[in-house]
Amino acid sequence: MSVLLTLALCAQLHLAKDPTAPVAAAQPAPMTLVAAPYTLPPLPYPFEALEPAVDRETMAVHHGKHHAAFVNNLNQLSAESPELRQGGIEALLPKISKFPPAVRNNLGGHYNHAMFWQVMAPVGKGGKASAALVKAIDQQFGSYAQFQTQFSDAGAKRFGSGWAWLIVLPDGKLAITSTPNQDNPLMDVAEMRGIPVLALDVWEHAYYLKYRNLRGDYIKAWWEVVNWNEVNRRYDAALKAKR
Repeated sequence: MSVLLTLALCAQLHLAKDPTAPVAAAQPAPMTLVAAPYTLPPLPYPFEALEPAVDRETMAVHHGKHHAAFVNNLNQLSAESPELRQGGIEALLPKISKFPPAVRNNLGGHYNHAMFWQVMAPVGKGGKASAALVKAIDQQFGSYAQFQTQFSDAGAKRFGSGWAWLIVLPDGKLAITSTPNQDNPLMDVAEMRGIPVLALDVWEHAYYLKYRNLRGDYIKAWWEVVNWNEVNRRYDAALKAKR
């Protein structure tokens, strides 16, 4: 073996054993997805971007495991039900009662989480509620503070697992509601139906690693990462859809 080659190999071995060398942060192993119509959307920010409200580990597991499972299950179900490959999610949800529970749970889980990632943003990056939305909130709930309290209560008091929602009703007014499990207000099984513009996940996997059983603390911190720019966009789109 040449001297130069020997020296190069020794240098590599030294670097490999150097305890001061930086080590890449461990990434959760992504779930293998079945190749089919449904895909896991990438997060619009890094896992740690919502800290301290939502910790990095929770985001990594929530997105890379829980949401990925819904997508994987949907792709398996779509192989047996061609209707799941036609029309898009928002066309399927209003007739969800025609499908078996597995479709309801996984289609809802996919839609809900895809929206959830979008209505959050790093602290200071989410903007503010638009003048039009603030006016509608004041008219419907009395004030922003009262709206925030009612929305937080909807999430905190949802028994078991589920979601809290701000929705636009068929008459264009705002309303707060909550749904169990992975249901949402677009479904024909929902107690109150409307177009969602803000969503809050209150399943334990959304907060338990950091907040344990303190759901109220999680909800209070979550307000710091609401992406009002996205909520405003969804509100405007919902109003246009009613015209």
